[in-house]
Amino acid sequence: MKKRIFYIISFLVIFCVEVLIALYVRDNFVRPYIGDVLVVVLVYCFVRIFLPTGIPRMPFYVFLFACFVEMMQYFQLAETLGITNRVARVVLGSTFDWADIACYAVGCVLIILFERLSQRK
Repeated sequence: MKKRIFYIISFLVIFCVEVLIALYVRDNFVRPYIGDVLVVVLVYCFVRIFLPTGIPRMPFYVFLFACFVEMMQYFQLAETLGITNRVARVVLGSTFDWADIACYAVGCVLIILFERLSQRK
């Protein structure tokens, strides 16, 4: 239960940071890079709420999911489905970028490092 609470709080904090970045940050570093690194951490924390003990290679699966979403941006899923809702378009994204995939990889590496450090304690 302790892990589940940790991941709930982590999810809520990261979610709030992501919303603040999306609404108020208009720069060339935090929004495009830090936001993308944090989004995989956000997804990971969300999954860990329901699977507090984790599963092997979960950061890799989160990375694959993020890459899948990015590929859907390449194929312009939001336009194909006719999605006009601003929030839905922000969540799905609308522009494919290889740098996003690199950011997702960095986020997953940070998750792995965090998990290894926390297991040692």
